[in-house]
Amino acid sequence: MNTSALLQQQRERKLRERTKTVWKALAVDIFLGCYVIILIHRMLWYSVVWDTAPPAFSVVWYVFYGGVGVALGLTMNMLHASPGRKIFGLIEQESPTWKHAAALHSLWIIGLLTVITGWILTKISLVDLFAKQGMDGAGRIFTALFTPEFSIFGDVVFATIETIYLALMATLVALPASFVLSFFCARNIVRSHKGLRILYAILRFVANLTRSIEPLIWAIVFSVWVGIGPFAGMLALSVHTIASLVKQYSEQIEDIEVGTVEAIETTGAAPLQVVWYAVVPQIILPFLSITIYRWDINVRMATVIGLVGGGGIGTLLVQYQGLARWHEVGLIVLVVAAVVWVMDYLTAKIRDAIR
Repeated sequence: MNTSALLQQQRERKLRERTKTVWKALAVDIFLGCYVIILIHRMLWYSVVWDTAPPAFSVVWYVFYGGVGVALGLTMNMLHASPGRKIFGLIEQESPTWKHAAALHSLWIIGLLTVITGWILTKISLVDLFAKQGMDGAGRIFTALFTPEFSIFGDVVFATIETIYLALMATLVALPASFVLSFFCARNIVRSHKGLRILYAILRFVANLTRSIEPLIWAIVFSVWVGIGPFAGMLALSVHTIASLVKQYSEQIEDIEVGTVEAIETTGAAPLQVVWYAVVPQIILPFLSITIYRWDINVRMATVIGLVGGGGIGTLLVQYQGLARWHEVGLIVLVVAAVVWVMDYLTAKIRDAIR
């Protein structure tokens, strides 16, 4: 192939990449246009100007927001002064033109509107925060928390040990599935086979969906399924751990050095041999570090899922909290804080040792 043909292919490839980038920028601009009109109309107008609740969503409102948002996005994009073009680098950083300034100021305005809307929706009130009645109540609770009741120390220690083992078993149960599935969720492993690419898309979707559901919700599901107790908590943590580890493991696989892989492939090795001899040796230490850190996270999560019947120290905590026995709650909080500190210290030392 001659030089002119190669140059033509490069120009066509760059044109295709730029066209894709332009479409991505347009999609961002339309999304931001819809976002801004909703913020201005539903949040700021009705909350600040009228001080009333906005009307319920209906087809008319969807059409209105969509139409205005698309018009805003298209207008800014066609003027080449849009946030989308700024984000995707279609406007040069050093450009002194009004397009650069307009895109930059648009991003600042959107950020400011977001902060204002967040302030309104969360109903932030410094008056309520520093009200005397509220501060007196908080003072009574903190006083009780820092004067713990040690008569239940034995029960707290047993529940804490149960929590630690709950987190440990959830991590161990999740390891085999996470290790195997992570290879099918790594783009550099599956890209050469169409069937594996389809499996990759399915597994990534399932993992993202599973990870988006908090362990607290999984604990409620399994408490109904297998009954209240540490088994339900262990299952809840296992499901969430598998989804999280698959993501972290697969990203680590995607970051491996390709030189070793190519060297093994040139020997005529089978795909499984390539993975075992070229990929696995590069990921063992990072996988161990990630797994230890995940156990640390699971110990903290185990405390929370106990609040909904997942067993461990969380179950004991919610019992005394429901009875407003703050001295007992104070002891539990101190023990949990000590365990978390010790776990954090030990896992950090282990991770340093295996690096």
